[in-house]
Amino acid sequence: MATKRIQYAFTHSLINFYMQKNFFLLSLLAILIAAVPASAQERYFTRDAIVKFDATAKSSPEDIKATSNAGTCVLDKSNGNVEMAVLVKGFLFEKALMQEHFNENYMESGKFPKATFKGKIDNIAGVDFSKDGTYNTTASGKLTMHGVEQSVSAPIVFTVKNGVANAYVRFNATLADYGIKIPSLVSDKLAKQAVIEISATFQKM
Repeated sequence: MATKRIQYAFTHSLINFYMQKNFFLLSLLAILIAAVPASAQERYFTRDAIVKFDATAKSSPEDIKATSNAGTCVLDKSNGNVEMAVLVKGFLFEKALMQEHFNENYMESGKFPKATFKGKIDNIAGVDFSKDGTYNTTASGKLTMHGVEQSVSAPIVFTVKNGVANAYVRFNATLADYGIKIPSLVSDKLAKQAVIEISATFQKM
């Protein structure tokens, strides 16, 4: 009889031990989950944003424009923070000679390989990535190009359809503001301001 009582007490203690241990592990797991920032679940990204660059002067007999299909962008939906980058050598022109001049004489892509933007999207809370619709807001921050950083602000349009969010932004960049010199020989072909257009389709991280 005494042996049975000892066995019962031992078994009961063992069960309590495992219950306490499992409770501790579950509690620890709950704390770790709660400690993960909400923003980690609100991040969106793209690796194939379309970035267009057009510096064609009105009097130019040919277009001075290029496109890159490899812009990268990360957007934190929880606070509106956004970062984007594009390789300068990734811009493709119709003419190889034009692309060579763009990289070597104007953008100096060997010294300054990337153009980047780091800023914030205003009123990001008003953009619902889960609801179809068109949302107009603005993006403001720092654009770094040709090694020079400038403040920029531009309207941005989000279009959400079937759970997929697309963004479109268009703005002008004055080349002289970024230390990009235009030789007088081609001043009639190159505009003083370049039109930059960005189209991006976001995926959730």
